[in-house]
Formats: sequence, structure tokens, C-alpha cells
Amino acid sequence: MRALIVDDERLARNELRRMLEPLAEVEVVGEARNARDAAEQIARLRPDLVFLDVQMPDADGFELLERLDEAPAVIFTTAFDSYALRAFEVNALDYLVKPIAPDRLTAAVARAAARAAPASPQPAAHLGRGQRIFVRDGERCWFVAVEDIVLIESEGNYVRLHFADQRALLPRSLGAIACRLDPALFFRANRRQIINLGCIESLAPWPNDGYLVVLTGGVEVEMSRRQARLFQVATRL
Repeated sequence: MRALIVDDERLARNELRRMLEPLAEVEVVGEARNARDAAEQIARLRPDLVFLDVQMPDADGFELLERLDEAPAVIFTTAFDSYALRAFEVNALDYLVKPIAPDRLTAAVARAAARAAPASPQPAAHLGRGQRIFVRDGERCWFVAVEDIVLIESEGNYVRLHFADQRALLPRSLGAIACRLDPALFFRANRRQIINLGCIESLAPWPNDGYLVVLTGGVEVEMSRRQARLFQVATRL
């Protein structure tokens, strides 16, 4: 796995790099000392894994993740234990408190390697127009036409499906659902939201060269600059 170390303290970066050297699963491909530098290196290096400090001068680790359209796997490394719950709400693989114990680091890397290992091919048909899916949220159930799903958005380890006047919560990751969707019908507007192209009511320019998308029912979604460019390419005649 190609890893990036993000920490504003040089000694902390050096120590973590030293601890990772014996672990064959990890290749450290870069270091960043603040959120801005980290965002640039993530875009350029495309690491599989980021060791991320929480508190940094320009923005904290959570704010960095909010800025990314596609986030790599994350292991938080911090001197504070008070952010652990929030870390797992953003799907962090692990949360290591400094000084990091070698056995905890080894276990965290092993967990990351296991998740990164390619699974056996399981071809599955795309979900598109004319198909219906069974949706269950607690005691409530629906049989929903795929084209009636207006919006799919991530909420921690769950996704929320917007259809008709319902907002069902499912125990799935956004990535797991995204790979099943027909790209001719659905488009990822940002890191947390997937929109139904057939449900777009209007588009308006948005700061940083993005779009404000209004969907059926008046739902508003901010499309990031990177995704706005991909959207232009995907929908151009």
C-alpha cells in the first residue's frame, strides 16, 4: 500500500516513518505538514492510505477529509483521544493515540492491507431504469423503481436513499452502492452524494467553479469543481 503521512510536527513524521519501515505492506510515498499540502499530495500521489493527524495549523484532519472528492483509507494518529468517536463516524480504519504502540500500528496496517486486498471477482449487473430494488429501514419496507431514487447520500457507515417522500437509511457504504449504479442514470456529485441525472431540475454556477444542482422535490446538492468538470464531459453531446 502506498501511504502518505500527514502531521505538522517533523519529529512525529520521522518517528512514524521509522516505525513503518519494517512493515512490508506499506510504502511511504510522501509527507505533508498541513491540510493544504496534504490535499495537493493526495491529488497528485493518489495514496492508498493516509496516516492523518487531527490538529494542524491551517485546518484539522476532519476538515481536510471534507475537502476531498475521493478520500483514501485513513488511520488517525493524534495525541488526543477525544476525537475517536468522530473518527469512526467518517469511516476511519483506526485511531492511534500518540505515542503510538508498535503492536497497535502493526494491527492497524494489517487491517488496512486486508481491506485493500482485491476480492474475488463478483460481477453484478448495473442497477438502472426498469429495475426495482427491495429497501428496508427498520420495520418499514419498499419495492422501489431505481429511476425513482432521486438522491443517495452517505451518513457515516450508512447511506440514505431519497425517493418519493421517503428518506430510507440503509447499512451500506456509498462506495458499495456506487459500483452497482448505472452511470448513464446516476452521477457522483461530491464525496458524499450521488444524484439521479433524470431528476435534475436546474443547474446554477457555484463558488470554486462548481454547480448548485436542484433536484426533483427542491433538494439542493453542491457539485464539487472536480466533479463539475467530469459532469460536463459525461453529459456533453
